[in-house]
Amino acid sequence: MTITQQKEKAQQLRADIVKMLYLAKSGHPGGSLSSIEILMSLYYNVAKVDPKNPKMEDRDRIVMSKGHACPALYAVLADKGYFPKEDLWTLRQADSHLQGHPDMLKTPGVDVNTGSLGQGISIAGGMALAAKYKKADYKVYAIIGDGEMQEGLVWEAAMSSAHYKLDNFTVILDHNGLQIDGKNEDVMSIGDAMAKFAAFGFECIKVDDGHDIEKIVAALNKPVSGKPKFICCETVKGKGISYMENNHGWHGKAPSQEDYEKAMGELGVAVNG
Repeated sequence: MTITQQKEKAQQLRADIVKMLYLAKSGHPGGSLSSIEILMSLYYNVAKVDPKNPKMEDRDRIVMSKGHACPALYAVLADKGYFPKEDLWTLRQADSHLQGHPDMLKTPGVDVNTGSLGQGISIAGGMALAAKYKKADYKVYAIIGDGEMQEGLVWEAAMSSAHYKLDNFTVILDHNGLQIDGKNEDVMSIGDAMAKFAAFGFECIKVDDGHDIEKIVAALNKPVSGKPKFICCETVKGKGISYMENNHGWHGKAPSQEDYEKAMGELGVAVNG
């Protein structure tokens, strides 16, 4: 799939996210919509994964540490063929394998249960360390969010990852500037994320447009030796839906029918598509 085709695919994946949340009547659209291109860069271009063999021993591990954004992960996994796309419309139902946060025991392609912020990046660091001990060549990627950086676990994970020189580990920040209660700078400023991770011993790369797949892929593929990598992707919360963009009120609110129909129109996707 070419980059141009992937850009078109991103629109469909965003529509899938909105439809999932509309049908479920709950969920987190803002941070799901902002992370689509990050996930696509990994699953479509960089990571060594196989939908036909989700538990392949030498696969790369991808951890959605900001677990509330799992609708984006589910949309990508379904598109890649890990499970039927029709399963997406069962999101958050009691008998569905697609819960409100990722569950590795239920959903093919999910490597770690996440939801309690800070735990995903911590587990991912441990997985990268395990790979080093086993002399395995797989890589580990953790996607974190703005508000998540306010968790102490994130910095414990950063300290240990640098200490053990985990150059098979990449942390990707979906930096949309907002969290559930408002702007990061108003709730609790995370400051200069690049400088902080650099101080902890990471190789740091800024992607000024976190919705540009080519730029994200270039950052992911940049070789690093002897230290973990941190990629700060500047994104837009609610990306692609005009009334959701840069609006923290859409952090954890499902669209009404009117909202849903408007979103589908903006994305150029049929309402029943």
